[in-house]
Amino acid sequence: MSSSRIKGFYQLSLEDRVNIVTQDKELTAEEKNILTGETIFPMSLADSMVENVIGQFSIPIGVAANFKVNGNDVFIPMATEEPSVIAAASNAARAAYDLGGFYTSSTGTIMRGQIQVLEVSDPHGAKARIFENKDEILANCNLKDPTLVKLGGGAKDLEVHLINTVRETMLVVHLLVDTKDAMGANAVNTMAEGVSPLIEKITGGRVVLRIITNLADKRLIRSRGVFSAQALGGPEVVKNIVSAYEFADADPYRAATHNKGVMNGITSVVLATGNDTRAVEAGAHAYASRTGRYRSLTTWEINEDGNLVGSIELPMAVGIIGGATKTHPVAKASLKIMNITSAVELAGIIASVGLAENAASLRALAAEGIQSGHMRLHAKNLAVMAGAKKENIDLIVQKAIHEKDLRYDRILQLTKEVQEG
Repeated sequence: MSSSRIKGFYQLSLEDRVNIVTQDKELTAEEKNILTGETIFPMSLADSMVENVIGQFSIPIGVAANFKVNGNDVFIPMATEEPSVIAAASNAARAAYDLGGFYTSSTGTIMRGQIQVLEVSDPHGAKARIFENKDEILANCNLKDPTLVKLGGGAKDLEVHLINTVRETMLVVHLLVDTKDAMGANAVNTMAEGVSPLIEKITGGRVVLRIITNLADKRLIRSRGVFSAQALGGPEVVKNIVSAYEFADADPYRAATHNKGVMNGITSVVLATGNDTRAVEAGAHAYASRTGRYRSLTTWEINEDGNLVGSIELPMAVGIIGGATKTHPVAKASLKIMNITSAVELAGIIASVGLAENAASLRALAAEGIQSGHMRLHAKNLAVMAGAKKENIDLIVQKAIHEKDLRYDRILQLTKEVQEG
């Protein structure tokens, strides 16, 4: 594709932006028309996706520009209702672009399924018997999904955990399943349920819960980027960003909002691609707490050149097959726009957006404050709330910014002045 660095991209017309990000992406006419809203999303399809359908709730999709991931330029679709999220990611990515952009790595696509076993009289002995019968257990699991096995996936290993509760010692078997390009919940849950009778026979206990865990700590994704100190505002801003990160890593109250900023970017891409936002969010926050204290998902340092180095590591259970990724035309279009060929590739892009979003948030906090840029973008929403006509919105916002007064009551007054002449 052509470069994702397009000066003034946000100033282009909607039609021009659509043409740029969809050119040579092999979108079907239906996908493009639903993406742009020219064709209404079919209610029949909505009715087949969830139960008790009565309507739809639309979320705007924008694209983050300026991203280079593993040497490839990419426009990244982001579905969000919050102003400034897409602009922030794009601006931060621009600061990293000339220094190579983002580089990613993955631990693979292994998901865990948990099988809870109660009323085991000899937990340690049962644990040993599980391992003695590991090959039979894994073979039993793989009979449940021969297609996945043919693709090189399937149940690969298992763990046994003894969990001490207030009443007893539970035995919990962890199935380690390579789900490849699927998120994998259906495959893992089916295996866990199917192998439970065998687990009961081996342990002499009673199986209750059989379900995937969203703490996908064997499906980690990492992203790293170097951000130009000059582009961020200079050495003092960079030092303040590192200090802000250190604050978040040491204090859970700050970390909660710090990581919320990370997830602003991550969740937007997860949603745009039809993946499970709640699963990804749950895994991320659980991983942030793995040391026993809730901490930052990102790390920020200053390199020998004085530039800012950021890295992120978190579970990323996303897929490109199954579920809404294959049934929702907009999700399919989003994957095509990014030229995604694997779940690992998608995970790397998502993590890179999260890192960029965090860089932008910390930069704003370390410099002019978070409200300045956010409220400028929010002013458009306020103008719409005030009843501004489309052709007057930009003028009203410009006047409010010039006055440095972005309160709703002032924008309401400006709207009346502009439209009443």
